[in-house]
Amino acid sequence: MTARPSRPPIIAVAIIAGALGLGLVSAAAPTFWRVSTQDEFLRGDVDNLSVDIDGRLLLGPRAETVYEATDPFLWTLVAGRDALWLGSGNGGTVVRVELDGTAETVFESAELDVHALAVDTEGRVYAGTSPNGSVVALGDAGATEVFDPEEPYVWALSTAPDGALLVATGAPGRIYRVAPSGEAALLYDTEATHVRALAVDANGRILAGTGMPGRVFRIDPDGEAFVLLESDFDEISALHLSDDGTIHAVASSGAATPAAPATDASPPDSEPIASVAVSSQVTAVVAADAGGIVQTAPAAGPVLGTKGAVYRIAPDGVWDVVWSSSEDTPYDAVVDREGALVIGTGATGRIFRVTDTPRMTVLLTQAPTQQVTRFARGPDDRLYYTTANAGKLYRLSAGHAAEGSYLSDVRDARTIATWGAIRWRATTPAGSTIRLFTRSGNTATPGSTWSPWSDAYRDADGTAITSPKARYLQWRALLQGTEATPALLSVTTAYLPRNLRPEVTNLTVHPPGEVFQQPFSSGDPPIAGLDAERDDTRQASGSPAETQPATLGRRVYRKGLQTFVWTARDGNQDDLRFDVHYRSEDDPSWKVLTRNLTRTIFTWDTSSAPDGTYVVRVDATDAASNAPGGALRGSLSSQPFDVDNAQPVIVLEPARPSGTDMLVAFVVTDALSPIRHVEYSVDAEQWQVVYPMDGIPDSREERFEIVVAPEAAADVVVRAVDAMNNTSTAAVP
Repeated sequence: MTARPSRPPIIAVAIIAGALGLGLVSAAAPTFWRVSTQDEFLRGDVDNLSVDIDGRLLLGPRAETVYEATDPFLWTLVAGRDALWLGSGNGGTVVRVELDGTAETVFESAELDVHALAVDTEGRVYAGTSPNGSVVALGDAGATEVFDPEEPYVWALSTAPDGALLVATGAPGRIYRVAPSGEAALLYDTEATHVRALAVDANGRILAGTGMPGRVFRIDPDGEAFVLLESDFDEISALHLSDDGTIHAVASSGAATPAAPATDASPPDSEPIASVAVSSQVTAVVAADAGGIVQTAPAAGPVLGTKGAVYRIAPDGVWDVVWSSSEDTPYDAVVDREGALVIGTGATGRIFRVTDTPRMTVLLTQAPTQQVTRFARGPDDRLYYTTANAGKLYRLSAGHAAEGSYLSDVRDARTIATWGAIRWRATTPAGSTIRLFTRSGNTATPGSTWSPWSDAYRDADGTAITSPKARYLQWRALLQGTEATPALLSVTTAYLPRNLRPEVTNLTVHPPGEVFQQPFSSGDPPIAGLDAERDDTRQASGSPAETQPATLGRRVYRKGLQTFVWTARDGNQDDLRFDVHYRSEDDPSWKVLTRNLTRTIFTWDTSSAPDGTYVVRVDATDAASNAPGGALRGSLSSQPFDVDNAQPVIVLEPARPSGTDMLVAFVVTDALSPIRHVEYSVDAEQWQVVYPMDGIPDSREERFEIVVAPEAAADVVVRAVDAMNNTSTAAVP
């Protein structure tokens, strides 16, 4: 595929720039929402469209509604000689549907579900009911019971080459053989909870898929069994046997029964629309005969966390995984006329097509229901499938649909946004068109409070979005083509979010003197945040401002330094700069400490400031990312802290006799900080702690008395330390 190179979004930028004067303070740089890859397109919903590995939207195969059931679930589907037979859930009915859509209910069970149908070589139809049901033969005379198992569930039916009917049950999982004479016997007990699927190969061997555990058995007519596959999933819900003996086993976890529709179908606001992730290992090739997504699973096995997978078991028993998904649960699979594997899934009704040479997966189409439950090749050799929630029968046509639509996921601008231009790249052969529409709103889920859909945008090179300013935006594409299908390659929308005020979310005042060396430095590491100009030069690399806690190096002590560390955030992801101010606690006017920091750490040398109690304020500004006049600031002030660089004052009184010794008394005072530690020495080497007269050193003035020998009185030296680590010494006069 050759696509035109995209042009710079001149129109979008011009439109957004013109919106700056409309009264909404907006960020300077527009945001571009581009949808162009397979994964991005799969976040939306398709109707009669396919999505290929290159992210192209193409008209998909035409799906015709053949029959709409009154029951919400159509569990099973088989083809008779000239009609299709459906088994339903909730009503427990069997419906015969002609190819023209004419339908007749031929059986109404007393039970809730018909999970199993089979047609023998004579055209007789058998149905299995659940729970607490039985197996009945349907004919002109009505329903005749042919087998009543002890187990409550009849999950699958099949016929053997000798005309015997095979019955798969659940709770426990057993397989019974009902002879043409009507005699029933247990053929094999799988020791699993359920037997969910049955098939018979060309040699008359029975293939069984079980649930809990999810295994595939091969059972000889005499009852000898061999496990072909032990999967990583709870159950094998379907088996498809090809003419060459290849088995495709559909495995899933917890998907035996689609859930009934919820009373409130609105998803939570915070939950995004799910996207397909078929595998972490992908082989991507464009499908030439049918557009679609292209992803394949690795041969080793499904990816952890997947909801389901399809295994291919070769005639020699070697198996690999041909498809797996973490978003879509598989229910059934069938091989089409070209040898490709078609997989029906839930919970969004997607149908995938997997080709083997080259290996790729294609999103073929999406049913407007929740689950695609069963496939069958009809008497007219066309592919039919049933669905649940709602219960319908569809027929896939050979040609592509004449019209299809795509609904994007919802874009969250995080705040009120001004919409710019929408443009797209596409190929439109003669007779085909592509039109785009937008709508906007302020609820995460589109509804009646959203704006109506805009008029069609027709200029792919860029058209101003007419939807009103809002937080959320969604676009819709309508593709039409008769002879050839158009291809939508990418869609780009531009918007300018409202500028949000930056926030300083936390401001930490470290203890006085506690500083941090800059990490990864050679020699004597400098102190982080002390030299703001040098710090900012180191960070001037074009990267966004650091708004998380600064990376702190080794903690050290430096007298007179005070470190501040903060965190900040900006809803627009703008580049932030920081100014630091300070003021005395009793002074309302702020003074500048430093400006235009990019780091979130600052160390203040308080030796130049008078002693006192101070408050620091950090201002964050997004001016670097916004046009003049559009910048915003956010601030946060610290708790008060003390700056005290003055030494305590020691006043010693002359020594006086005290019995046979000498008494030395002295007073230690400090203007701002309490006295923390006092000690004395008589030889200037060994120091002895002394406590004040009141027993606790906790005040800014404390009186002390010590008793020494007469000959040592003249050599007494006192050392005092305040709470800010200021130290002073004095000798006895």
